Amino acid sequence: MTAPAAAGEPGRRPLVLLTGPLHAPARQRIEAVAEVRLVPDTQPDTLRRLVRDADVLVVRSNLPADLLDHAPRLRAIVRPGVGVDMIPVAAATARGIPVANVPGSNRQAVAEHVITALGVLLRRQHRMDALLHSEGWAASRALADGAGELARQTIGIVGVGSIGLRVAEIAHHGYRMQVLGHQRRLEGLPAFVEGCALDELLARSRFVVLTCPLTEATRGLLDARRIGLLRRDALLVNVSRGAIVDEAALVDALRGQRIAGAALDVFVQQPLPEGHALLTLPNVLLTPHAAGLTEESMAAMSDGAADEVVRVLRGEGVRNGVNLSVDGAHGRA
Repeated sequence: MTAPAAAGEPGRRPLVLLTGPLHAPARQRIEAVAEVRLVPDTQPDTLRRLVRDADVLVVRSNLPADLLDHAPRLRAIVRPGVGVDMIPVAAATARGIPVANVPGSNRQAVAEHVITALGVLLRRQHRMDALLHSEGWAASRALADGAGELARQTIGIVGVGSIGLRVAEIAHHGYRMQVLGHQRRLEGLPAFVEGCALDELLARSRFVVLTCPLTEATRGLLDARRIGLLRRDALLVNVSRGAIVDEAALVDALRGQRIAGAALDVFVQQPLPEGHALLTLPNVLLTPHAAGLTEESMAAMSDGAADEVVRVLRGEGVRNGVNLSVDGAHGRA
């Protein structure tokens, strides 16, 4: 294992490289102890070139798998958010480089997005708006026939972590929904969440929400067979990662109206390619991986990232390490 570069080299100001902007107050806190540089673009060659002098890398975009081969000085990687699938974590671990994230920083933003998206789909508000602009009042108002309500429905949450739990709280306490939950260990669920097997959850739920992390175990989790278990009136919301769902099978189910609709914030390929089949379907609500982006969440993510960066540069190690603890032992990954 190769240890990261030592802290506090005489006569040299540390460099913190950003792959995306941070809130100004958080950036200013880092600038008090280091030079901060925002990359001009996130092309692999650009990242490989600029990371050579970086002491800390703050990540908001996908990193090339070989990036750490070009980062001899790197002491930590910080993710201002939760998901770390865009980072070569195994390669970082092999080099003794801690990877830190900011857990819980966008939980409220994503949970509100989920509930809002379900309401829009259930009331067909996105289609009403488009028709009101293009075809007028009568055509738009006709979509109200068959609209539903959120209250007292059954919602199934796949991955009852920080975000999934917040969705469950809003659904149960705010809308009196019956909440089903699925995750690896069911015994830790709160009393108002009924733990059940995934296939059972899919078959029983009017609303299915994916909030689980992308791992080798969850990649392709909703395949064609499992999509076939969904109710015909089911609405699927994915705020996790696109690769958790078999996208082609989902398109077929939506096109054939074997499920009622889907709200998708994440996709197998991002940005979503022009002409993608999902863009042609009337029973989908699409957003550009923006569920967790609000002024409040961006401030929280930036502040949490700044905390980790400053700790590393002071030689204190990371607080929320996903692969290595402060002393270099394996962490939560």
